[in-house]
Amino acid sequence: MKAAEDQVVDEDTSFQDDETFFQDIDLLQKHGINVADIKKMKLVGICTVKGIQMTTRKALCNIKGLSEAKVEKIKEAAGKMLNVGFQTAFEYSAKRKQVFHITTGSQEFDKLLGGGVESMAITEAFGEFRTGKTQLSHTFCVTAQLPGEDGYSGGKVIFIDTENTFRPDRLKDIADRFNVDHGAVLDNVLYARAYTSEHQMELLDFVAAKFHEEGGVFKLLIIDSIMALFRVDFSGRGELAERQQKLAQMLSRLQKISEEYNVAVFVTNQMTADPGAGMTFQADPKKPIGGHILAHASTTRISLRKGRAEMRIAKIFDSPDMPENEATFAICAGGVSDAKE
Repeated sequence: MKAAEDQVVDEDTSFQDDETFFQDIDLLQKHGINVADIKKMKLVGICTVKGIQMTTRKALCNIKGLSEAKVEKIKEAAGKMLNVGFQTAFEYSAKRKQVFHITTGSQEFDKLLGGGVESMAITEAFGEFRTGKTQLSHTFCVTAQLPGEDGYSGGKVIFIDTENTFRPDRLKDIADRFNVDHGAVLDNVLYARAYTSEHQMELLDFVAAKFHEEGGVFKLLIIDSIMALFRVDFSGRGELAERQQKLAQMLSRLQKISEEYNVAVFVTNQMTADPGAGMTFQADPKKPIGGHILAHASTTRISLRKGRAEMRIAKIFDSPDMPENEATFAICAGGVSDAKE
């Protein structure tokens, strides 16, 4: 059992170059920014110098106690510490070497995704009920903690649950498959239940603070599911514009968190019937909810559908570097695994 425990991530684990991956916002003190102003920014989840670069002047001015003059000074100081201009593709490719992949538990599925769910990106899986979205989320909670390929050391996970579908006992079953200790696996997953879309957004401030506090320890953020609460809080066409605006802000925040702290973001999404699809003779009249806002924000989109018995089929719906392809996987007691022929 001891050997199994060693496999699971340790508190001090840090992925290559994580110490230099982001610059602490406290470094701004050297550039004449006072501690009180830095503390105000930390309270709203801005904990790194890059975080300032990723926040608009308008949003910074909305922080209580920050005047326009102070914001200008903060922006100027951050600009001195960061390379805010262009870099060559060669330099950027060197930075991309820090990207890691988290296995899905199925080799076929991993091959489809080019090694698994990648960091510094949002991966979205959508499908009807019973297509394996939540099972995939639970499997990631365990596989993210295991050492993987290309020097990936494993790390902790944050799980934001909007549908009350998270089950710790399910993680124990999956941990048994990978021969790791139950207590260690559950200790490395931070869980939060979101009740409204506003609460979901507020939790992201906590997430950013946690990623900063334990730099390099967290590797994955899961939201199951991203749209459920928006569907409830905003109803009808009258509130659609506001809903999409709030959704865009949340997805922008997620994208920035993933790049700022080099973590993978995995979100699940629901489907809706498309009443106009019958007119255009589409084969499948269902589509993922969230519209174009969510479609453009997700780096990789995976469509899940049911197969025979416990079999499920995953298809790359949209990806910047992976071809459109399909993979078959199975859902078993130990989570997502390869389909047995």
